[in-house]
Amino acid sequence: MSQGMDMDNESQIALTRKIGANVSDVFSAWTDPALIEQWQVDEAEFEPVKGGEYRFVTYAEGDEDSDHEVTGEILEFIEDKKLVMSWVHRDDESGEELIFVLDISFRAIDEDNTEITLIERGLPHADPQTRIFSMEAWSAALEQLAEVMEEVID
Repeated sequence: MSQGMDMDNESQIALTRKIGANVSDVFSAWTDPALIEQWQVDEAEFEPVKGGEYRFVTYAEGDEDSDHEVTGEILEFIEDKKLVMSWVHRDDESGEELIFVLDISFRAIDEDNTEITLIERGLPHADPQTRIFSMEAWSAALEQLAEVMEEVID
């Protein structure tokens, strides 16, 4: 499985990943709450239309941690091709809202393989560590997606 990363400027991260599954199935994994909960978050609400809203919650693992919640709006929705979402998260330490745009393109390589390009833009990273953290987090999420999609096919 190929995977590429690009750090083209301070406020954008781009990753490309091949997933061994049909493009419709991969797109559904990003837009169907039951499927989203299999690979990305513990609780998902998602209105799969342009202008729709979503809410993702990942439950805290420790007593001192709080749940991680992300909300936003679907800015662009082209079935099996493109999904653009605002991504809003309140930072627990600072109380500030962190807002960026997640732009995901889906391309059928063939009947059983899809290329995803994920671009996170608009979130300035204060230092190299925060950029690396974001890249590693999205890379791990795409790896988890690939594992879930490829298990379904096997």
